[in-house]
Amino acid sequence: MSFLTLAFPLQSAIPAAEMAVSSVVGAARPLLGMGILATVLVVFKPLITGLLRAALLVISPRQTKDEKVASRNMRNILAINNVARELDSTSPSMAAELRALASRG
Repeated sequence: MSFLTLAFPLQSAIPAAEMAVSSVVGAARPLLGMGILATVLVVFKPLITGLLRAALLVISPRQTKDEKVASRNMRNILAINNVARELDSTSPSMAAELRALASRG
């Protein structure tokens, strides 16, 4: 220990203080980054939501009203044909009428 250490105790404590401050800053840096990221996500949430919805519409566009009606009619026709196929062995006349209904659309 030198005379200068006794005369200037702050000079000898600076390296230890720098080490403590750097460890605190090193631990706080990821927390600060996560806080900034969370803030950006909260502020730009409507924009991000809109972009995700637009991307979803590009991948799978919505059906028009006519397309929905056509697919519903097709499902109904297929269901009627399935019932007619089941009734084929027990009641052929009923199955024929169901097929006639399904052919009308």
